[in-house]
Amino acid sequence: MAERGRARRGGHAETWPQPGAAQARGLAPSGLGVWPALTAKLREWIEVEVGAGRLMPWVPVAFGVGIALYFTADHEPVRWVTAIAAALWGAAAFSLRRHRIFPVMVLTAAVAAGFAVATWRTAIVGHVVLARPLYSVSLSGFVETRDIRERTDRFVLRVTRMAAPRSSIQLERVRLSVRKGTAPDVGSFVELKARLQPPLASLRPGSYDFARDMFFQGIGASGFVSGAIRIVEPPAPGGLSLRYAAVMQYLRDAIDARIRAVLHGDERAIATALLTGRRDAITTPVNDAMFISGLGHVLSISGYHMAVVAGVVFFTVRALLALFPALTTGFPIKKWSAAAALAAAAFYLLLSGAEVATQRSFFMTAVVLIAVIVDRRAVTFRTLAVAAMIVLTLAPEALVHPSFQMSFAATLGLVALVQIGMPRLFASPDHSATAKVALWGGRELMTLMLASLVAGLATTPYAAFHFHRVTPYGVLANLAAMPVVSALVMPAGLLGLLATPFGLDGVFWWLMGIGIDWMIVVTQWVAALPGAIGRMAAFGIGPLIVASIGIVLLGLLRSPLRWSGAVVLALATVWALLVPQPDILISGDGHDVGVRGRDGRLHLIRGSKNAFLVKEWLAADADPRQPADPSLLDGVSCDGAGCVTPMADGGLVALALQPEALEDDCGRAALIVTAKQPPSDCAAPVITIDRLRRQGALALRRTRDGFATTAVKPSGFNRPWAPAMAGEGEADPDFLRRPIVPRAVDATPTEADLQSED
Repeated sequence: MAERGRARRGGHAETWPQPGAAQARGLAPSGLGVWPALTAKLREWIEVEVGAGRLMPWVPVAFGVGIALYFTADHEPVRWVTAIAAALWGAAAFSLRRHRIFPVMVLTAAVAAGFAVATWRTAIVGHVVLARPLYSVSLSGFVETRDIRERTDRFVLRVTRMAAPRSSIQLERVRLSVRKGTAPDVGSFVELKARLQPPLASLRPGSYDFARDMFFQGIGASGFVSGAIRIVEPPAPGGLSLRYAAVMQYLRDAIDARIRAVLHGDERAIATALLTGRRDAITTPVNDAMFISGLGHVLSISGYHMAVVAGVVFFTVRALLALFPALTTGFPIKKWSAAAALAAAAFYLLLSGAEVATQRSFFMTAVVLIAVIVDRRAVTFRTLAVAAMIVLTLAPEALVHPSFQMSFAATLGLVALVQIGMPRLFASPDHSATAKVALWGGRELMTLMLASLVAGLATTPYAAFHFHRVTPYGVLANLAAMPVVSALVMPAGLLGLLATPFGLDGVFWWLMGIGIDWMIVVTQWVAALPGAIGRMAAFGIGPLIVASIGIVLLGLLRSPLRWSGAVVLALATVWALLVPQPDILISGDGHDVGVRGRDGRLHLIRGSKNAFLVKEWLAADADPRQPADPSLLDGVSCDGAGCVTPMADGGLVALALQPEALEDDCGRAALIVTAKQPPSDCAAPVITIDRLRRQGALALRRTRDGFATTAVKPSGFNRPWAPAMAGEGEADPDFLRRPIVPRAVDATPTEADLQSED
């Protein structure tokens, strides 16, 4: 036993202080400070937090910090330097594994590893990104994906040939919008002409970077088809990956066609979204009501959907196997059921398109099911840590995506509730009144309420940051709708999938529609309640980081020190509410200028019809007006040469459209925005189109010394996704076998169609 004890002291068990070890090292309270009892209690709590087994959940947190640091860099790090730094820190941590500094070294090494992994991921994904608009571009290539949307359709084209006037750029993939119903089938080889735009950058400083998202999807430009799409014979096979994509698209189309035979409108669109991940065909009023009510998470395949699919399969298979006594006594039917659930979850992942958010959900579910198979506890902080490390290693860019942030924040809160809150909540003696409440489902109802409350609170900072809204009645909506979704909608959908090959699926789609109708009624009722639209003005990344720290402290700490997280969250909330809003917003192309007037609201000088941009600006300002609201033009005076509008202090902001406007504007305006060359003696500060091309959209605040300016791309910023500027029908079962017949379809979307594009 002595030898065994000495062996243990050489391992990881001695890397963390054990209870009582503080006194052995002279850390016992000795009257330091005026409150020795408080000092002793604090040290006792710290011992709990640094106890054996407490390191693992913090490793993905540190790994994520490294990834976050990578995305804050102004230019691309040197890959080999980041790899060497990560390797050196890892080696140092391993060499100090028997010392007290080991936990610090491990977390530091994790930060370095996260930074290096993100750097190398970008290098692997790297491709050309369009910097300037191109017109009348001839493209040919394979259709890789297709999205059915409310007003237009979209598809991603893997480019094999590209020819543009006065440009030799060659893109690898482009995303194109077409008139509804004209998107070609996945796997087709097409020839077309298109107008291409650079990937959509942030619409204002601090907003979501669509260009970064598209970069990691391998897309170098977006645009729309002009003219006809010709489907022709490909010059070479598209490869196995394209054939796989065609098969999965055929399955999605076939499922949608079967659902369409029974359900219509938003019922059909939501059912298809839940089973295949295609959710863009949902009408705008229902889509908005879903998010206002707090049920928008149902539309995006996430951990909840994976858990329901795996849970239904697990319990169904286990119940069927339990019908045979010989199996229950001699075979591990629980493990068999977990394996079947894992296979079902994998198929659901492939069917839904295997987006990054869905991959994360699958990995989390897979870790839980594998834990069941190997006889380990399933729902633990370690499970969450392993899932987070898998996702962040494979796709570090997921860290800056709202779906990852909201999903893991909610999951962290739920795991903490299961492991810490639930045992204490239900540990009271079983009195007769308590037993009666439990008998009538009170415990289950309370569990559902607490789960909805915890998940809703955990995701609130991220919803407020990315979508500028909070959901005051989210718990109410989830309590009313989620039991129906879990017990009726999703099981009916799964049974419908199983029954489709036998032609017996109609009744299951009908049952699914009943549940979806109830969900729509709940969302519209909740969205119509007074104060249901909880608007939140943009507050920047600082308060979000502080709020994230608070959530992590609340979720991962075990001692009463966890309540420090609540204090941190309160500070983040106050900070977010006190962040001042900009006085002037200027779009990246200089066509739109928003000026805060005396009434405290934005007034727009609009040189374009970009409703999406205006909607984002108003949402970030917590302004309930719509882009078509005529009050947005109050105080704006325009003529053929330009427009002017006053700021809150009376100073004029001018948008000069013609050179002759600059003479007056230079003498009277406090700020000028123009695409023309201003005179050298212009007394007013001028924002030129060249500056906007270099720095993107600008936000300005009036100060005593002029204007404080924040840019989407500050000076010196140069990243691969934002390079610095140099000088529907029914599925055809024979699709995979039929010969390609050349045809042409006019797919040019109308201007009204493009108003909804993002």
